[in-house]
Amino acid sequence: MTWTNEAAIRQWDSGSTRASMEATAEHGDFAKQHLVNPVLLRLLGDVRGRRVLDAGCGNGYFSRMLAARGAEVTGVEPAESVISFAREKAGAGVSYVQAELARLPALEPFDAVVCSMVLMAIPDWKPAMRACVEAVRPGGLFVFAIVHPAFEELFGTWRKYGEYRRKEYLAEYEIAGRDASDFHRPISAYLNELAALGCRLREVVEPGLDPAVAEGIESYVRMPNFLLVSAEAG
Repeated sequence: MTWTNEAAIRQWDSGSTRASMEATAEHGDFAKQHLVNPVLLRLLGDVRGRRVLDAGCGNGYFSRMLAARGAEVTGVEPAESVISFAREKAGAGVSYVQAELARLPALEPFDAVVCSMVLMAIPDWKPAMRACVEAVRPGGLFVFAIVHPAFEELFGTWRKYGEYRRKEYLAEYEIAGRDASDFHRPISAYLNELAALGCRLREVVEPGLDPAVAEGIESYVRMPNFLLVSAEAG
């Protein structure tokens, strides 16, 4: 199959059930709550009074978390079923726009753009990253989170073998998921594109899970399943 962004959006649209969105409407899933969200919030810093774009906002939970911290948030999401759910749950300080990231409508520059767990799910991802960077005011922040390209299927292989295994890293390929596919690319692809867009790297984070909440998921304590990057727009 030749993947397009439109095909990926259709997959997310059909794979996102009401039950799954309700279950993750407050803090996201377990991994987001304990590994991704705390780092994103730290990297973004004090968001009170700041305009933030939640690029690829999904069910909108992180948009609502930011708004609760005083930000003026715009969430962008292309999938119809998902954006409808986000709008239903929207509260004060949040507005949602249905659009593909690579084709953002004209918006006033943002103080920060956060793109959480999205870029690795987009087949033609470079225009999406460019749109995110171009939406940030000069000197503003672009923060993104992806599944760590070196440890994408960490839980499954650890459970099967008692260690993490990988056969291929340098190629680009599809990783079929329960609801939709992700696409593997090496870390260098994302960081080099960030540099080509004129961004200044501020921090790279590879969070490990707190053993106190690991619930027997040893692999997440010992290896990072997620990669988070903070950069300053030029």
